[in-house]
Amino acid sequence: MDEELRLVLGLFANFCIVGAVLGCLYTLLAIVLTVRSGRRSRAAPTVCESVTVLKPLCGEEPGLRARLMPFCRQAYGGALQIVFGVHDRADRAIEVVRELGSAFPDTVIDLKIDGRIHGTNRKVSNLINMNTLTRHDVVVLSDGDIEVNENYLAGIVGALQRPGVGAVTCLYYGVARTKGLWPRLAAISTNTHFLPNAVVAMTLGLARPCFGATVALRRDTLNRIGGFAPLADCLADDYALGEAVRATGQEIVVAPELVGHVCVHRNAGELLRHQIRSARTIRGIDPVGYIGSIITNPLPFALLGWLCGAGGGALALAAAVMLRSALCFAIEKVYRLPRQPYWLVPLNDALELAIYLASFFGGKISWKGYRYRVMSGGTLIQDSHPGRS
Repeated sequence: MDEELRLVLGLFANFCIVGAVLGCLYTLLAIVLTVRSGRRSRAAPTVCESVTVLKPLCGEEPGLRARLMPFCRQAYGGALQIVFGVHDRADRAIEVVRELGSAFPDTVIDLKIDGRIHGTNRKVSNLINMNTLTRHDVVVLSDGDIEVNENYLAGIVGALQRPGVGAVTCLYYGVARTKGLWPRLAAISTNTHFLPNAVVAMTLGLARPCFGATVALRRDTLNRIGGFAPLADCLADDYALGEAVRATGQEIVVAPELVGHVCVHRNAGELLRHQIRSARTIRGIDPVGYIGSIITNPLPFALLGWLCGAGGGALALAAAVMLRSALCFAIEKVYRLPRQPYWLVPLNDALELAIYLASFFGGKISWKGYRYRVMSGGTLIQDSHPGRS
């Protein structure tokens, strides 16, 4: 019995080392492609077309006013309308929007307060309500937790004006705008997992990206795909929007502009609910690719191999730690991000493995205080209301 146990343990240890080696090779590839991705050129718009920005909001998250202000300060020569939308007249974001209207009287700022729900995806319901106020031909969708620089619109509109382009999207990085461990872990996760993995997948032609951080398209394209209504019950509404645009025969491009995804998680529960929702969303979109993504995280494999006494386990562990830290450093340099605490990288990698495994068990998610069941095809069924879960 002891001999059998040693054999199984040895096989497991060797399996972990193989996984660590593959993960280290992948991480090296991600570093190279990340460095190359920073050389993309930005095209200025040939004409500064009129733009409507749709910004759905839900509650006054920390730093909301500060991250909305740059939308009102764009270095852009065309007409600009910003439409904010909420469901509830008691929503605290309303006061922030009104303060912006007073601070920027020359910017056209509209507010849609509308409690109508058109499906289980409440953000899409918000967009459907807000879209009735849209004035201009270029429509830019931007999530409420996104921050941008003053050249944001110029870069996006320039990309949208390329021949054959039906929509433009943006990669995003994580930034912790509140103190504490949990927002830092969320930002590290975005910067050392999502961002490099997206760069690798796009470079190798393995992804069809359309990120909710930003989607820009023309009003006639939006009308051709039926507006936002077909997305009302979709979990991955950004992905579904991208697929609908591609079905019209047009291309979706990723703009050189990166935007910031603000992390304000107050506790471990908020972080875990957000991460599991993201993991199950990706699993629903690309189940085969999601299963294969296990090799993108070499550090847990190396650690398990070392703990199980595999030959070369210590070397694999050292290589994984150094390469993962080097990837974090490359992301910071290429995208000019603030220095992050590197000691969080291995902690987050262990957490990522736990979330990866948990994502295969159960089909429920939590989103803005509501609980949903994720059905086949990525549709949502509301499971409970706030206060019942």
